[in-house]
Amino acid sequence: MAQPPPPPQQSRDNAFDIVSTYNALLHADPDLTMPVAAIEALILALAHTPSTTVSETLALVSTLTARLKTHTRNPISLSAGTDLFQQYLITNLQRPSSSSDFDTIRAHLVQNGRLFVSRAKAARATIAAFGRHFIRDGTTVLTTGGSRVVGALLRSAAEAAGDSSSIRFRVIYVVFPTSPPTPSPSPSASESSANITALRRLNIPVATIPPEAIAYSLSAVTQCFVGAEGVVENGGVVSRLGTLQMAMLAKAAGKPFYVVAESHKFVRLYPLGQGDLGVEQGIVAFRTAEGGGEEEAEEGGREGEGLDGRREASDEGVADMDGAAADKAKGGAALAPPWRLEDAVDYTPPHLISGIITESGVLLPSAVSEELIKIWF
Repeated sequence: MAQPPPPPQQSRDNAFDIVSTYNALLHADPDLTMPVAAIEALILALAHTPSTTVSETLALVSTLTARLKTHTRNPISLSAGTDLFQQYLITNLQRPSSSSDFDTIRAHLVQNGRLFVSRAKAARATIAAFGRHFIRDGTTVLTTGGSRVVGALLRSAAEAAGDSSSIRFRVIYVVFPTSPPTPSPSPSASESSANITALRRLNIPVATIPPEAIAYSLSAVTQCFVGAEGVVENGGVVSRLGTLQMAMLAKAAGKPFYVVAESHKFVRLYPLGQGDLGVEQGIVAFRTAEGGGEEEAEEGGREGEGLDGRREASDEGVADMDGAAADKAKGGAALAPPWRLEDAVDYTPPHLISGIITESGVLLPSAVSEELIKIWF
């Protein structure tokens, strides 16, 4: 059962601290997704920050949203929630109201926003009920990452087969190593471990493999299920680094590749490739033998840094191109936390995806744009 939301956080100048509130919400409820946590934080902000006009309310939400995105390593998933909430506010505030009291209108918006959050949280159980019918006797499922909705789907399928004397399906879990190794596991690693442990307790055989063994294991796989941080307009998905690799290998091997995601993760983004995601990732970082040893970076994961979060030695030309960004960072603007390999994402195009399982049913990638129109308009 989800815990009640934590009290709103305030900064030293008594202003509402949207970043601390957002992080507190995620920490208090491990099952909360980033878009829903962002919406909850904005609702708390509206409830505790005075505003007397429509313009003030929209400006407040816009400012808080920008601040939240700036302080987040990867704002793609978060943006799906904040953009949806802003559209909800604009639509409702522009409607004629029988009440002339703006405080009453604002209170009604906050109440309806909380109703939306409760429905979004319930979406996971609906998706699990839809998706478990894809898993039949004798199937072997390949999955990766710590997706909670995929975990719920697999547990639902296992519980549905709980009265059977035979094991209905098996799971192969791709587990990515963390870099650099740290005493405390990353959220993704801990979520993966939680899903694996829960399935084994339900007597579902689970094998763990490194990413290098995906191609080797595909001959034993029936179908693949992955989660997503965002479902984009063309039906592709943005998800943890390695999802694209799995999708390409599954396509080559003729294995169905399903994405499991809540509709509040549908985001208005139309990437054409890996460079169009709008986030800086230090995945491909070139270096030469010149420039001496590696130099520790103040902000990990920025352009020119490697997968271990350390700045690569670069030549003078590259250093000149990076100078403007470095100067801006030193100007005192608050940046997102240091980037880690576990935060990296990639874009999987729609032609590699067999279907997208949502609380509204199973969609073909080509139907995502129509679904976005329904959500937004």
